[in-house]
Amino acid sequence: MRTLCASTLIGEFFVIGFAGLVAMKDDSLSMATVWWVCGVAMLLSVLLCGMITRPGGVQLGWALQIALIASGFVVPVMFFLGAVFAALWWASCHYGAKIDEAKARWAAQAEAAEAGAPAPEAG
Repeated sequence: MRTLCASTLIGEFFVIGFAGLVAMKDDSLSMATVWWVCGVAMLLSVLLCGMITRPGGVQLGWALQIALIASGFVVPVMFFLGAVFAALWWASCHYGAKIDEAKARWAAQAEAAEAGAPAPEAG
């Protein structure tokens, strides 16, 4: 799960940066505000790469997804991109967990085969 989620978060890092460039064109926003908000979101996306397997890591990732979608109020295309990345986040969490379960099952089967014991049932 960690690899898939981290890949999604790194993609978000770049999308947030590009959204910041687009948001700078809005005269009602100061450049400092745009880059503080984008900088914090970009930093969070990188830090979350290492926190995925820790308690609360996935939930913080969901909070980032919600913030990405909400950023559509400033940069309208982010409604679409935020929804795409939220779907990618869900897929990364869902299928990543399935991959982790399969790896654990294969490791248990290999360990049982080395010990000469009957392999655990797949299920």
